[in-house]
Amino acid sequence: MSNLLWKSLVVSPAVLGASLLVSAAAMAAPSVANKEVAPAEVSTVETQFDTQEVSTQKVEIQENSAAIEAEQSLQKGLEKASQVTPELTPVKSLEQAIEKSPTVVAQAQNPTNSGEVLDQVNRYSNEGKNNNNASPQGQITSVSQFSDVQPTDWAFQALQSLVERYGCIAGYPNGTFRGNRAMTRYEFAAGLNACLDRVNELIATATADLVRKEDLATLQRLQEEFSAELATLRGRVDALEARTAELEANQFSTTTKLVGEAIFALSDAFGDRADSRNNTVFQNRVRLDLQTSFTGRDVLHTRLATGNARRFDLGTSGISGEGNQTFNISGDASNSNNVFVDWLAYYFPLGPAQVYVAAAGGIHSDYVATNNPYFEDFDGGNGALSTFASSSPIFRIGGGAGAAVSIPFTPSVGPIKGSSITVGYLGSEANNPGTGAGIFNGNYAALGQINFSLGGAVALAATYVNGYHGGTSSSLFDAGGLVGSDPVTGRNAGVVGTTAANQLTGIANSNSYGLSAAIRPSKNLSVSGFVSYTDVGQRGANNDFEVWSWGAGVALPDFGKKGNVLGIFGGAQPYSIGRRDIVAGRETPFQVEGFYKYRLNDNISITPGVIWLMNPDQERNAPDAVIGTLRTTFTF
Repeated sequence: MSNLLWKSLVVSPAVLGASLLVSAAAMAAPSVANKEVAPAEVSTVETQFDTQEVSTQKVEIQENSAAIEAEQSLQKGLEKASQVTPELTPVKSLEQAIEKSPTVVAQAQNPTNSGEVLDQVNRYSNEGKNNNNASPQGQITSVSQFSDVQPTDWAFQALQSLVERYGCIAGYPNGTFRGNRAMTRYEFAAGLNACLDRVNELIATATADLVRKEDLATLQRLQEEFSAELATLRGRVDALEARTAELEANQFSTTTKLVGEAIFALSDAFGDRADSRNNTVFQNRVRLDLQTSFTGRDVLHTRLATGNARRFDLGTSGISGEGNQTFNISGDASNSNNVFVDWLAYYFPLGPAQVYVAAAGGIHSDYVATNNPYFEDFDGGNGALSTFASSSPIFRIGGGAGAAVSIPFTPSVGPIKGSSITVGYLGSEANNPGTGAGIFNGNYAALGQINFSLGGAVALAATYVNGYHGGTSSSLFDAGGLVGSDPVTGRNAGVVGTTAANQLTGIANSNSYGLSAAIRPSKNLSVSGFVSYTDVGQRGANNDFEVWSWGAGVALPDFGKKGNVLGIFGGAQPYSIGRRDIVAGRETPFQVEGFYKYRLNDNISITPGVIWLMNPDQERNAPDAVIGTLRTTFTF
C-alpha cells in the first residue's frame, strides 16, 4: 500500500499537467499570426559565440570611441588647419574656430561609412526598448527620411543641413531607417558624432577650402544640447572596455565555448506487469559540448556524455524500444556513468549550402528538419519525454559517421521561401576496416528530404531513407547503436518501436518513406505530426515485412508563463503485423504522452509527464503500462 501511495505521488504532477492540457486545448483561440514556425534549417547549428563577441566588441569600441572623441579630434584638426592655411591663427576651442573661420564651404567628399554609428549606439543604449519592433534595416541619405523626427524641430533642421551638405551619414542599404520606430536622443547624438567626425576630417585634410563658420556654430549648439547623451555614451563605452578585458582575462579559449546540460529524472512504471517488475528510480544524464568556431560561421561539436538511465521492463516477451525516454540515450551503452565522446561533428557553409560532417555519434536529426517543434529540442532535455514523441521514427534508422548537405532551392522571397533539399549518409561501422564493415560495406542509412516552408507559418517535408542492416545483431530503429546491445540477446536494441518492428533475422535492406508537417496558427499554438512506412527485405524466403508508424501532437508554448510548454502527443509506435519469421502480436501499440515543462529561470526547467502505452509490444493480452517521470534539466 505504501509503495502504491509513493508511486501515485511521483506521477501526480504529470497527471495534473496532462489534465490541464485538455481544458487548455478547449479554451485556446488563435491569436496574432506568428511567422516563426518550424524552421526548415537545422536547429542544432550555433554560430554565435561568447568568444566571438569579444572580438566584435573590440571593433565596436574602436568605432564608438572614435565618434565620442570627435570633439577632441576636432580641436587637433583645427590646429592643423591653421598651420596649413596661413591667414588663420591657431585656435584652442570650437568657439575660437567659429570666430576665425571664413564663410567658404568645403566641398564634401564621398560619404564615409559612419551611418553604422546609429546601429552601434542601439546596442549600448537601453533607450527605445519600449518602442515598436524594428523592421529590416535600411539606408538613410537625408535626415528628412527619419520619419519619426519632427521636421519642425530645430535639431532636425540643423542635422539635416549638415548631413546633406557634408555626407555625414552613409547609412543603411535600402533607403529606410529601422522602419517606423522613433529615433531616440541617443541615436540623434550618434548622428551628431558622425558629423563632428566628418567635419574634423575635412578640416584636417583641407588646403584652401574650410567648413562654413555658421556650420561650426551649429555643431557647437548641437554638442551642447546633447552633452548629457555624449557623456552617457562615454561611460557605457568605458564599461564595455572593462567587460571585454575581463572576458579576455578569463576565457579558456578564443575560439571555443562550453555548453552543458545535466538531467535529473525521478521515474517509475505502473501496470499489472510493469508495477511488479520495476521500482522507483532516480537517474541522470550529463552532456558537455565544446563548441568551436574558426570562421564565425562554422561550428565544431566535441561532446562528452554519460548517464545511468536504464529502461523499464514493460513485462512483454520481446525486447521493445517503446519505453525509451530521451535521457535513456546517454552515450554509455552500459548506463554506468562512464564518460564517452558520444558526438563529434562539424557544420560549415559552402556557398548557399550548409554542410554537416560527423566523425562519431551522428543521427539524421542533427542535420535535417524534423518538423516537430516543442517536442523535438535536439538535445532531449527540454522537449518531449519519450523518443517516439520527439521525432518521426524514420530519423532513427541508422546513424554513426558520415556527411550531409542542405541546399536551398527557392528565392529569399515568395510564399515558399526557405525551402530546401537535404541529402545525407551515415554509417554505424565506418571506423571498422574489417570484412563486411567500413563506410560502404557496413550498416548504413542514406537519407533524402525535400523541405517546404509555406509563408513562414507552415512547414512540410517528404523523406526517403535507404538502409542496409548487416545481420541479426542489428535493429531497424537503432540510431546507429546509440543504446548499445541487449545483454541477453546481444542484439542492438531499438530506441523506438516494438520487437516485431525492430528485430532482423538476417542481412536486410530497407526502404522507408515519411511525411511530416508542422503548423503554427498563432504564437501560442503549434500542431505537428508525421507518418512513416518501411519495407524491409531480408535474405531468405518469407522473411520480408512492413513497418508502420504515425503520430500527432499539440503544443502550447508560453502556457502559464513565458518559456513554459504544455504538450500532448499520441500515435502508434512502429509496429509490424503478420511477420512469418518471428512470433509477433497483431495489436496496434498506441502511445499517449502528456508533459508540462515549467521554466524556473533561463537555466533550470522542471518537466512532469506521463507516458501511457496500450498494447505494448503488439501483444493482445498485455496490460497497459504507464510511465511517470519528473525531469529536471540544468543548462549552462
